[in-house]
Amino acid sequence: MTETPLAKGANLPIDAAAVRAALSWRAGPGVPAVGTAALLLGPDDGPRLVRTHAPGVLVRPDGIDVDLAALAPAVQRVLLLAVTDGAGLGAVPGLSLLLGDARTGAGLARFDPEPGAERALVCGELYRRDGRWKFRAVGQGWTDGLAGLAVAHGFTLPEPETPPVQAPVPMPSPLPGPELTAGQGEEEERALPVDMRKRLSLRKQQVAVSLRKHGAQGLVARVVLVLDASGSMAGLYHRGVVADVVERMAAVAAQLDADRTMQAWTFATWPARLPDLRLSELPEWLGRHVRVGEISLFGRRKVRPPLSDGRVDMKAVGVNNDEQKVIAEVRAHVRENPTAEPTLVLFFSDGGVYRNSEIEQQLRAAVEEPVFWQFVGLGHGDYGVLERFDTLPGRRVDNVGFFAVDDISTLPDPELYDRLLSEFPQWVAAARRAGVLR
Repeated sequence: MTETPLAKGANLPIDAAAVRAALSWRAGPGVPAVGTAALLLGPDDGPRLVRTHAPGVLVRPDGIDVDLAALAPAVQRVLLLAVTDGAGLGAVPGLSLLLGDARTGAGLARFDPEPGAERALVCGELYRRDGRWKFRAVGQGWTDGLAGLAVAHGFTLPEPETPPVQAPVPMPSPLPGPELTAGQGEEEERALPVDMRKRLSLRKQQVAVSLRKHGAQGLVARVVLVLDASGSMAGLYHRGVVADVVERMAAVAAQLDADRTMQAWTFATWPARLPDLRLSELPEWLGRHVRVGEISLFGRRKVRPPLSDGRVDMKAVGVNNDEQKVIAEVRAHVRENPTAEPTLVLFFSDGGVYRNSEIEQQLRAAVEEPVFWQFVGLGHGDYGVLERFDTLPGRRVDNVGFFAVDDISTLPDPELYDRLLSEFPQWVAAARRAGVLR
């Protein structure tokens, strides 16, 4: 079979009616035993862990057969898992997931996940999008095995001899993070609308779980948000996608940032500093400051002071993509306002990257600075050098992370935070060894 090799985060349309996901690896002395499992997810049906069989799914020792046409309509995603009860899957050499057409035997995709200490790993997922199925290479997992999977997705692990039972369980208490009195945090959150307060509470817990999975419990960091406001982003702003992203990122700041405040920028042709986002002001902040740029075809750019309610004049921001300018401005802010903690920049864009050499120059220069740049692509845009940065040589530490998603509004919080925070703790450790962080 000839499979299409996929990089982590890449996806592929699936036209086959049934697929076979087979695990392969090199056996040898000391290599732990590897098994498989599948997790069925959907909006109208609780998470269902499948270890042997379910309608449309057959789990074998070395792979999983999925009859896509036979899956219940409620099933929107099928996570394809590699599991071990021994050492982490990083001790399994040559681990690969091979996806093929179950009926013709034709190869479809190949993904080499390169795991570490994880004992349960989502190698890939099948998901519905606009009436058809797609496959995504994931490569994220849990060091505590299926127990971590159950906590992340909110269900109780069934006993091995009984069928899976989907009983919701409470999320664990947030792990220790920035020092803050209970009164301060409660007072800030009490000012929020009830629904928003509940979402924030659950999301903080999910952030804490993700940090624990990556060995970063108790980590404190300054959190900076950067939002693309170029013309192509207009639909994402108008549909509320960007506002939802900001609300979800507020939970990251609430868990990581000592003062629970997120600094923010927006950019298109030019960057603009937004007012700091404080938890107690979240509803008003979203309405005032999450706005796409205004198109102006004629006349010179006029830089005006902020409006009376603190809003930025978005017409002055322009409509093009000049990421290097906002990167330079954030770098300057970090230099001029040093802290004892590292800085995590959460940078959201729908692509259209064309200033590749200028962006590369900025990010290479930033290697020696206490900042990790996590870029998130919204959709299928061209992300240029941002997609390739992990493979670029000549840096003492890898200070850039990138992943893209088709539709971030459909990505569950556990997976979003896992992907968002997977590389940051690794950079913190590497930066400390290199002397970038003290």
